[in-house]
Order: sequence, then C-alpha cells, then structure tokens
Amino acid sequence: MTPHLILWDIDHTLIETRGVGGQIYAKAFTQVTGHPLLTMPELAGRTEPVIFRDALTVSGIEAHEGLYELFAAAQARGYADQLDDLQRRGRALPGAVEALRALSKRNDVTQTVLTGNTRPASEIKLQAFGLDEYLDFDIGAYGTDDDVRANLVGVARQRAEEAHGQDYETHRTVLVGDTLNDVAAALKGGARIVAVATGNDTAAELAAAGAGTVLADLTDTSAVLSAIFGGHE
Repeated sequence: MTPHLILWDIDHTLIETRGVGGQIYAKAFTQVTGHPLLTMPELAGRTEPVIFRDALTVSGIEAHEGLYELFAAAQARGYADQLDDLQRRGRALPGAVEALRALSKRNDVTQTVLTGNTRPASEIKLQAFGLDEYLDFDIGAYGTDDDVRANLVGVARQRAEEAHGQDYETHRTVLVGDTLNDVAAALKGGARIVAVATGNDTAAELAAAGAGTVLADLTDTSAVLSAIFGGHE
C-alpha cells in the first residue's frame, strides 16, 4: 500500500482548551516580561513566535534575544502545572479519538502534527486527552520550526521521509485543520487539505479559501477517512 502522511492541526481541530490555554499564555507572558498581556493577538492558524512578537508590540515591549525561549519554557510549565484544570475544562473534540484510532490501525498511514504550538505544549495538550498515543511527535512540524505555516508542510514531510524511508507525494500528504491559514498552508506547502468547520471559520469560508473537502466536524469516522484518502488509496 502507498504510504499516506496525515498532518493534524491541534487547537479547534483535535482539542479545545476552553480558556485554559489563554490563561496559561497570559501568565507566562507576565512572568517573562514583567508586564500584563494587554491584548491577546489573533491565534488561529498562526505560529507561536509570530503571536508572541505581536503581543510584545501591542504591549509596547521591546524584544530581546532569548525572550521567546523563556516564554515558551514558561508556557510549557504552565500546561504541565495546570494539567488537571486542562483536563477538567478542556476536551477532545467529538470524533477526534475515533478518527485517530481508525487511522492508526492502517499500515499505510503515518500521523503527526502540524501546529503553531511548540512541541512541549503540543505533547501536553494531546496527552491530556489521550490523543498522543496515535501521533509521532518526532516528525511533527511546530511553530518554532518556521514563522510561515506553509513551510511547516515541507518540514514535516522531510522528517517523515527521513524517519520512514518513504516518499510522501503531494496527494498522499493530507493536512487536517480548521482555519483559513490551514487551507493556505496546505495549498502553498504542497499537501491536500481536509478542512473541518470546528473553529471560527465557517464551512463556506473554508471552501471559498480553496478547501476542496470541508467537514462539519470529525464525528463521522467513515466520512473523515473518505475525505482523507479521497480516492488516493
């Protein structure tokens, strides 16, 4: 069977932190800058370093070398410290576990993440809801790999090909995400896109941005698998 590489976005595609993530972000920001976070920048589909620089600008704080690294470490500690709160208030989105599990049973599928999060934050978020066991974090692409989300497709593909000795062609590399930025990343980065309207962007907006396949959510596992393979099995 020809191998498929599935790249999962995390927030509002697989999970929701339901406010916990924002609280952790604001606390970590204050810890490393000494200033409160005045305004939360736009988060959806963007990489953490870009979001952090925007937050500094809005707060009138000058960036210096190593500041983001300090923030990322504080943010990861925050997720670890508030794991119970995350599990209590957050959730895996309906159908996420079932979709990941079904794909994990196939010999022709490798699953990982493509996310604006850091790797430590990604792992903790997904461990909180039991989703981590289905994903290979070593070949994932994270916000710290590149500011441009589209470039993360190539990062993940290269890591997967080196790790597994396989070629993952464009039509067999699939990004699953909920934002217009996810759609753009797939189209520009050389992957197929399966969009899910589980975030702020509507199904109509995702389709207009170029997503050939848009699902309302992940609850129908058969529909998810059909969308992912799209006749390319």
